[in-house]
Amino acid sequence: MAGTDGEPTMRDLPLPTLPLADLIAPAAAKRRSLHPAPAHTDAPRFTVAWADDAADVRAAQRLRYAVFAEEMGAKLAPPPGAPAGHDIDVYDDFCEHLIVRAPDAADGEPGEVIGTYRVLTPAAARRVGGLYSETEFDLTRLRPYRARLVELGRSCVHAEWRSGGVILALWGALADFMARNGLETMIGCASIGMRDGGHVAASLWAQLRQTHLASIDCQVRPRLPLPVAELRSDLAVEPPPLIKGYLRCGAKLLGAPAWDPDFGTADLPLMLRIGDLPARYRRHFAAA
Repeated sequence: MAGTDGEPTMRDLPLPTLPLADLIAPAAAKRRSLHPAPAHTDAPRFTVAWADDAADVRAAQRLRYAVFAEEMGAKLAPPPGAPAGHDIDVYDDFCEHLIVRAPDAADGEPGEVIGTYRVLTPAAARRVGGLYSETEFDLTRLRPYRARLVELGRSCVHAEWRSGGVILALWGALADFMARNGLETMIGCASIGMRDGGHVAASLWAQLRQTHLASIDCQVRPRLPLPVAELRSDLAVEPPPLIKGYLRCGAKLLGAPAWDPDFGTADLPLMLRIGDLPARYRRHFAAA
């Protein structure tokens, strides 16, 4: 989940490659394992919708590239033949892509994509061979939740639209999607930049484990742990806005952070169960 201006994003890492056609030619009929919620609008500012075709997915991939590669300096590894300036991996063709567009142009053309999440459903995870966060964490203890669990990844918001409204619109659509499809649990990774060497991430882990750590039966282990014992853990740090938002919604921390050298981040595993969502947020998202 890494982002800019202190905002983390939910994202994933690539697994071994699949045929090129599965990576760069998304087919809507193939992607849809569950019925997404209808598009809705937060007029007049922007439009929230589920990607219907390859053009929508490409727009989301271009936004992801701009945020992850150009802003954050991530070392992306697109498949051979992938178009330049796009963040593409093996999961894109199996995921539902939620997008937010800016207001339409004066000539009626759709506005640019300014926010996105991608969602891997249980059926899609079986088709692609697993959850992408399994490359970073041992998720064995989450097996009891798999049948009604979705994984959120590659979320980001355009730099000019980070006032909060876009992410709230995305969350509202995600909550509606979960309710419509009888899903109960969301997981993802909250990424923290390591330009300081990892001391902020280690300190945040030390702080949040005291208040928001999940019970032992839900905890996971990082495959490449952030070496927290070698880092400072006593810094007075404030959780980034998006992590704070997840925690306010009832999310739990599943374990110690993993280190992602390609993105230059420490990744905290998070889980949110719809049943843990406070009533005030349920009402808010229901009205979105």
